[in-house]
Amino acid sequence: MQNLRMRMMREEDVPAVTSLNRGASPAVNILTEEEVSALFGLCDIALVATNRERQVQAFLLSLAPGQPYESENYQWFESRGIRHQYIDRIVVSPSAKGTGIGRALYESVFERARERGANEVSCEVNTEPANPGSLAFHERLGFRLLAEQWTKGDTVKVALLARSVY
Repeated sequence: MQNLRMRMMREEDVPAVTSLNRGASPAVNILTEEEVSALFGLCDIALVATNRERQVQAFLLSLAPGQPYESENYQWFESRGIRHQYIDRIVVSPSAKGTGIGRALYESVFERARERGANEVSCEVNTEPANPGSLAFHERLGFRLLAEQWTKGDTVKVALLARSVY
């Protein structure tokens, strides 16, 4: 079992986060280093988990309301007018799966969302292409399905999920 350490993401983590993100496709869309860096700049919660060798094994990127983020999914949640904390993406390396790091990353977001007065944590999970592991993970954490929508020019279908922070 890995001994993982969670910390705030830094700009120098962008290449490792980009690589980990690329390896998780099609569960998450592929981003360039420039896109990861720009997204990181919009996030108020950006966390990584590293192993003993300080290699990034997992990450989570999350945005508060009111950001100039063009994501169709983020915009859907924004249009509801509910104070939310949006999780744009989480990726856990294959070697770190089953360690509880995904849950620990989410618990950090729930805590920060409560501190900031958010009512819920929101996210989306691909349903086409299917991502049953992520859907099951979110269900175990108490997320509920609000809606589904096609994105990326009708090439990806997502489940739009939310969970109360209380």
